[in-house]
Amino acid sequence: MQPASVSVRNWLAVVAAMIFLMIVLGALTRLTESGLSMVEWKPVTGWLPPIGEQAWQAELQKYLSSPQGRLVNRGFDVAEFRQIFWLEYLHRLWGRLIGVAVAVPLLWFWLRGQLSPWLKPRLIALLVLGGLQGALGWAMVASGLVDRPSVSQYRLAAHLLLAVVLYAYTVWLVLELGSGPRRDDPKIRREATGMIVFLLIVLTFGALMAGLRAGTAHNTFPTMSGYWIPPGLFDLSPWWINPFENGTTIQFIHRWLAKLLVLGVVVLALRTRRPETFAAGAMALVQLGLGIATILSGVDIALASAHQAGAVLLLTTLLVVRHRATASPVHPLSAIIRG
Repeated sequence: MQPASVSVRNWLAVVAAMIFLMIVLGALTRLTESGLSMVEWKPVTGWLPPIGEQAWQAELQKYLSSPQGRLVNRGFDVAEFRQIFWLEYLHRLWGRLIGVAVAVPLLWFWLRGQLSPWLKPRLIALLVLGGLQGALGWAMVASGLVDRPSVSQYRLAAHLLLAVVLYAYTVWLVLELGSGPRRDDPKIRREATGMIVFLLIVLTFGALMAGLRAGTAHNTFPTMSGYWIPPGLFDLSPWWINPFENGTTIQFIHRWLAKLLVLGVVVLALRTRRPETFAAGAMALVQLGLGIATILSGVDIALASAHQAGAVLLLTTLLVVRHRATASPVHPLSAIIRG
């Protein structure tokens, strides 16, 4: 691998790690109900926190005029407000830092002629998608500033999925720049692709659960409050909205899809017996354990955050499985990076 290729790969690996941490911060922000503490979006100047008691009081009053401030935390003083403000502030600040971590090295490598024509549009796409993710994050927050003290579960799911896709896209570029073992295996490639898509569907229902706080509805396992098929699955009308707006239905779907996913990944590992598939199988079992522990704990913040992080780590292992089952291109990406 050429030195320039190593530098670009290391840069993108750092970006992927930063996005991973951002996803974990997002989970903590959501679980602590901190996401609505900042009621304004200032993409350029918003990196500065309130400075001085007067500024904090002004920020608190803006929050108390929002639905969450009026209906849930109307008795908050400045000290209590700071506890939820700082996590959302850190979440937004980290997003800005990711933007800088992508844009500045991209410009540096570009001006030095170290990026091939093949790679340039893919890195531009990464930068643009990152900006759209910031806008989508604000659209999610804005949904909880009108008449409800919580964000739209649909926008939350879209925000999480885009973050996960950005992470997966960056990890794939890192893998393409590497020189690890690869061999063409269409069957494993198709199965890994199917597992990745299935995982994204499971993640979607997990996000809908989080948006509706449905994780606390049934805190037993393997049954749901003593039922294999709990009552109330189709209480909402029309019936087709239940998988998206009925907490019991969403948790039921999420549980069973997750178990099917774990079964599929473990079967793949036992059938192929490769190091990367064994890693995916092991991570799937760990993720299942984290999900069960989260439910039994009544959605403990630490366990729920670890569960979301585990889903991303499982995705990472499946990406490696998918990549290693793909034959090396005639002109490997690492070879077309200009030295």
